[in-house]
Amino acid sequence: MAICDVCGNDYDKAFRLTQGGRSGTFDSFECAIHAFAPRCAHCECRIVGHGTEADGRMYCCAHCARHAGVEGVADRV
Repeated sequence: MAICDVCGNDYDKAFRLTQGGRSGTFDSFECAIHAFAPRCAHCECRIVGHGTEADGRMYCCAHCARHAGVEGVADRV
C-alpha cells in the first residue's frame, strides 16, 4: 500500500504520477489534480482540460483569457 501525498490515505490502488522532474503518489485523480493541475491566471480554478496559454500564463477558458486582456482567443470557432 502507498500513502497519498495530498490526503495521507494509505491505499492499495494508489498510483504514481511524474511530470518533468517532479512526481507524486496519489490515491485518486482528484488528489493528483489538486497537486499537479495549473490554476487559471484569472479565476484561479484548476485547469483540468487543455485551457488557453498566452504570454506564459494559463487560463481555463477563452473568457478568462479575454478578461485578462488576451486578444484573439475563442472557446468556439
